[in-house]
Amino acid sequence: MGLVSDVFNDARLDFLKGECSSIGHVRYSTTGDSNLINAQPFVITYSGKSYGVAHNGNLVNAHILKKELEEEGSIFQTTTDSEIFLHLFVKNLKNGFEEALINAVTRLKGAYSFILLTSRGEIVGIKDPNGFRPLCLGRCLLNDRYVLASESCALDLVQAEFVRELEPGEIVIISDDGVKSIHPHKQVQQSCCIFELIYFARPDSTIFGENVYLTRKAHGRQLAKEAPVDADLVMPFPDSGNYAAIGYAEESGIPFDLGMIRNHYVGRTFIQPTQSMRDFSVRMKLNPVKELLKGKDIIIIEDSIIRGTTAKNRVNALRDLGVKHVHMRISCPPHRFPCHYGIDFSTKGELIAASKSVEELREFLGLDSLYYLSLEGMLDSTGVEFSENNFCKACFDGCYPVEFDDNMSKTCLE
Repeated sequence: MGLVSDVFNDARLDFLKGECSSIGHVRYSTTGDSNLINAQPFVITYSGKSYGVAHNGNLVNAHILKKELEEEGSIFQTTTDSEIFLHLFVKNLKNGFEEALINAVTRLKGAYSFILLTSRGEIVGIKDPNGFRPLCLGRCLLNDRYVLASESCALDLVQAEFVRELEPGEIVIISDDGVKSIHPHKQVQQSCCIFELIYFARPDSTIFGENVYLTRKAHGRQLAKEAPVDADLVMPFPDSGNYAAIGYAEESGIPFDLGMIRNHYVGRTFIQPTQSMRDFSVRMKLNPVKELLKGKDIIIIEDSIIRGTTAKNRVNALRDLGVKHVHMRISCPPHRFPCHYGIDFSTKGELIAASKSVEELREFLGLDSLYYLSLEGMLDSTGVEFSENNFCKACFDGCYPVEFDDNMSKTCLE
């Protein structure tokens, strides 16, 4: 549990014995509890062979599959949905390795980018047929070996060249024989998670065919066209709002400045597991530059407002500082619907925009004005690679691309 730098040191790394294949993960919990037993990669031994899996996403039929498997005698060690994939996989190994993979993934519904490592050294990348979560293939320049990563920026760190993104529904098997690609699913409409481009992915990555940095700048430029306002400066709440703020400043001609300085030893606040931890992190995370901001009219650019914890505390701090007028512009539409595909706002009650209008939210946050980028403007400025129907926008419009059962959200909410 904790940061990679907290967990691994030279002694622990020296203790690890292995060949030239490995996987790692820094997953935060969206299904199951946030505790050590659910940490990934999740490893099992079956019939004398070991398998480890890392999973980005969320299975919407996990509860159905788990009940079915338990009735057939399966014993689960964790509360994560990722373990279900391994149970399905080993149950089908009698039919061969590739057939076991195919039979397992065709039972799954929802968002999943899996990486599977076997004790024989194979590494397998698996992407769901909707393509919700990013997964890419690279090739190391130093040793001519292949790499799989959730984002292309990870390839740069190990001096690997980007080969391509995995296609929706694709299984890639990397072994001593090279790379083999399998497409076991029927083709369905792509639904790449738009929130990856807005917030979640690193700005130095390219995902879904779009550079994240340039996409966020484009959202900021569109925001300036839709919601201009007079002010002395444009500023982000670092770091997630930085790139849209640059785009807004460029388009509006209002100077860009860093009115808040980030403490880089505090992580993302909205994915902290408890509200008290989120509140404490918000207080530690940013500190205003008093001499720059006092008496000014400012435009704050944010990429999103999820629970409202972060924004309200920061606006209050600016008011106490003596900022004259505080305008806020958000580089995406309001989050009114929960995500069931792997982003950690899985209930509607967690989303402040689900219960408040924009005007009510403006008053709650203590702003002089508040504007969200329109859905049409966001999509138009995202890029030319995709049409509107290629993205999952369920958190904005309530239309879910993968159907749930009767106990969960419907495919499209009115």
